[in-house]
Amino acid sequence: MRVLVAGGGIGGLTLALMLHARGIRAEIFESAQAVREVGVGINILPHAIREFDALGLLPALDRVGVRTRTLHYLTRGGKEVWSEPRGTFAGHEVPQFSIHRGRLQRLLYQSVLERLGANAVQTGCRLAGFVQDDGGVTAHFANNVDGLQGRTERGDVLICADGIHSAGRRVFYPTEGAPSWNGVVMWRGATVWAPWRDGASMMIGGGLGGKLVLYPIAPAQADGKQLMNWVVNIRTKDPALSPPPPDSWSRRAPLSQVLPHALRFQVPDYDLEALVRATPEIFEYPMADRDPLPRWTFGRVTLLGDAAHPMYPVGSNGASQATLDARALADALARAEHPRAALWQYEKDRRLKTAHIVLNNRKGGPEGVIDEIERRAPAGFDDIDAVMSHDERRQMVQGYAAMAGFAKVTRLT
Repeated sequence: MRVLVAGGGIGGLTLALMLHARGIRAEIFESAQAVREVGVGINILPHAIREFDALGLLPALDRVGVRTRTLHYLTRGGKEVWSEPRGTFAGHEVPQFSIHRGRLQRLLYQSVLERLGANAVQTGCRLAGFVQDDGGVTAHFANNVDGLQGRTERGDVLICADGIHSAGRRVFYPTEGAPSWNGVVMWRGATVWAPWRDGASMMIGGGLGGKLVLYPIAPAQADGKQLMNWVVNIRTKDPALSPPPPDSWSRRAPLSQVLPHALRFQVPDYDLEALVRATPEIFEYPMADRDPLPRWTFGRVTLLGDAAHPMYPVGSNGASQATLDARALADALARAEHPRAALWQYEKDRRLKTAHIVLNNRKGGPEGVIDEIERRAPAGFDDIDAVMSHDERRQMVQGYAAMAGFAKVTRLT
């Protein structure tokens, strides 16, 4: 069997590694001219780290990421709403990792080249179209480097793991339009700086209308400093306005635009202003997703990761769910008697699960507990239990964990 994978992001690379581990040939076609360490921080939850551990990648993850120890939810004014241990510190058999997205992608890319061969990833190849017949699927990839002649490849199945602007998804849903924007702009940055508290904790302050996220994404240096990732989310438009301006995806933003919004947040024991001022590059993104689809699979072609279920970045679930997609699809292809049956089984396993997460994230996910506290006590509080009981807060936070599949994670045997 030959599997064509459009997209060399976290989902596509992980799928290739998992297929290889099951004796299935995979080849990746990535539209970017090179796989580079771009982006900022993400969190990978234990149920996804379990899959990386099964691939033997845990030591490599330890070299470039941080095992998350504690998660703190705070109000915009710095009052603690909830805190809990994470990963192995919470009793899981595998950790949660805070990591630079580009470094994770580079780690996976290098692992693919080492295990599958130097030609397993073809860059500068943008999916331009495909046709199917009874025997397989033929995909055409445009030359994304110099615009000259592209290439045509034949495989048993085509997996579209090409992100929120997926060309494969657009073939099946040509009138869907641009992603849905909720009016929230995210400014993100990372720089080497003093860690917050123990250097292994993350904090989320404020609700969807105005949120700050702060956590380390690399091990400590000799001087004790770490690569610190921060995000400021501010609702700037009427959420009914959609889509965002077409040039607002990952563009650079000036400090003068971002700093006043960052100063709206109070972080205990930390100089947030100094961190933001020290950040050399600040990037702007719209907080966007897409409506859940009624169908991912069409014959020998299916969707994976953000191509299938792009979601708001709350609950640390985007890359984790793409990893779970990859595992489910690899298992289905290894077990099924026919590739088409495998793709349908994969969709049956994953589509509704991810749809629930997409819709829940629109309401704030587990971080919705902060929204609720700020709604009930807009002027702040002295006693959090007088605003919302511990059990009610626990139900909001840990109920999401159960829905998303990481309430308790053990190692694979």
